[in-house]
Order: sequence, then structure tokens, then C-alpha cells
Amino acid sequence: MATTRQEGPARGANRRRVVVLAAAAAVLLTTVGLTLAVVSQGQTRGGTGSPGAGRTSPTHPAGPATTSRGPEVTTPATTTGGASPGSAQATDPGRTPRRLPPAGAEADYQLSQPYTPAPGVRIVARDRTAAPAPGLYTICYVNAFQTQAEANGWWRRAHPDLLLRRGGTEVTDPDWGEILLDISAPAKRSALLGIVGGWIDGCAEAGFDAVEADNLDTWTRSGGLLTRSHALTFAGALAARAHANGLAIAQKNAAELGAAGRTAGFDFAVAESCQEYTGADGRPECQGYADVYGGHVIVIEYDRTHFRRACAGFGRRLSVVLRDIDLTAPGSPGHLYDSC
Repeated sequence: MATTRQEGPARGANRRRVVVLAAAAAVLLTTVGLTLAVVSQGQTRGGTGSPGAGRTSPTHPAGPATTSRGPEVTTPATTTGGASPGSAQATDPGRTPRRLPPAGAEADYQLSQPYTPAPGVRIVARDRTAAPAPGLYTICYVNAFQTQAEANGWWRRAHPDLLLRRGGTEVTDPDWGEILLDISAPAKRSALLGIVGGWIDGCAEAGFDAVEADNLDTWTRSGGLLTRSHALTFAGALAARAHANGLAIAQKNAAELGAAGRTAGFDFAVAESCQEYTGADGRPECQGYADVYGGHVIVIEYDRTHFRRACAGFGRRLSVVLRDIDLTAPGSPGHLYDSC
């Protein structure tokens, strides 16, 4: 993939994304033709420049797109009947091989402050500006569907046409002060892929194994301006970009999508507080993710009671971790880490 890319500010504090809605049926997407067209448009990424608020490129050298650890998988963007949910079997020889995180392995969630993982940890999630954890399966965090609050000025200057508006007023996430990105039309999704897709390229160049595309559930905060279909279509384009780089891609939250996330091209799931909330069937949302992705689910709980329940319910079948809400490093006030 091309290396020239537009840069936006990196992630700041932790974002806790949970949506309590009924699980929905799978949606069949015609992803192949759309994503090929979108990706081709996104290959040329002229620079409007990096925002000035402290954003720098990673200083570590680029590494291979896939380094080691975890079974190879070539899950197609459209669900097939041959493999069971969560299967790591190759189902589409035409796709670039990529690796899933090892099922049920001990994980750590380090989006705010990277640090040396505890012994036994095999999976680490870090911001896209941080270096991958040496020798471990490392997931690259990208805020794909919203701005970050500290980046709002850059987006307004560089890409005001890509911010969602109602009657000229920006639509924001009230919990985080972030502006929703406008993924409602093909031309806007193509332009956004040129930016967010460039960040995904950077994850691969840096040597990450996978990417975590946050705020998939943005449409639920749009007041009807965005739809589930818009989100899944853009997700399909992001998945194609990740897969072209040899990266796996995680569905981040949005349990209500059910199997539609797999259909869009996601390979595994990263789920926050899924033990704390239940779906329409009365089961913890964690179970819904496991139904779709098997053991390839990374669960982050921020409450010890729900962490213990997740461990009791899933043991080491899923990667269950307890973290403090600010995702601080060891030695920091309030630092909290535990795993099943």
C-alpha cells in the first residue's frame, strides 16, 4: 500500500463504548465491488498536513504486516457456509493471509499509556502512534467513525465537509465531545477512507498484527442522519483496507449487529463491559460476541464484579481483562489490571 497519508491527532484518554440494544439479524452486503472502488479512490492521499496538536509519526521502524502468533485466517467479507463462527480456517484463498489473536490468551489494553506487559500476556492493544509490543500479538487502535475531541480543530480546518451536520450544526457525541464523521454518502466514505485507511496503512508499516476500528456504533448517536447500513458499508471498506495490508480487523463493541459484523469483514471482536450488559435474549453481550467470533473475543471490564462474572462464565475461552477506566500504567494512581 502507498505510504503517503493524511494524519490526524492520536487517541487521548480511554473511550468506553457500550450500546444496549437488541441483537439484529445479519445484513448481506455487496462489499466486493464497493470496497474495491472505494479503495482505489483512496490510494492517492495528498497531504493537507498533520494537525499541530502534538501528532507525530511513530519513531519505530516499520515491520512486517503480520509478525507471528495466532492461526492464519482469510475470512471473506461475505459470510460463507463452510466455516463455523470464530473459525480460523482459510475460506478465501484470494485474500491476503492474516492472523487472529490467539483465542482465550491473556491480554492487556494499553491505549493511554504503553508499558511492558505482565508475564503471560500474549495480546496487547495500543494506540496507532505507539510501537507494537515486541514478540506479542499487538492490536492497533484507530478512531474510525468519530473525531477525537482534541482533533476537532484539525478536522474543521482540513476536512469540514466530512463532519456530520444537522442544519449546519455539527453533530457530536455528548459523552466525549467528538464530532461524528459523515459516512452517509459514497463520496464522503471514499474521502474518509483516504484518511482513516492511511492510518491503517501506518499500523501495518509499524508492524502491528491487527487494527481496532473504534466507534462503529456512531450511527446510534446521529439522530437518524446515519444508519446501520452506512456504518457496515464503511466498515467493509476499512476491513478491505486492513486485509490488503495483511492485518486482521476487530469489531469494536456494537453487540446489536449480531452476525452482520462478520459479514462486513471483521475477524474478531474487542468488547468493553459486555458482561455488564445483556441483549434482548437476556444473555450477557459477551455471549453474543462469542456466538459470532468463537474464542477470538477480547473482553475489557472496568468493574471487578463484572470481571469476576465474566471469568466465571467464560474462563479462558475468551480473553477477559480488568482495567482501570483511564488505562493507566503500573505505578500510576488508580492503576488496575487483572486477568482470568
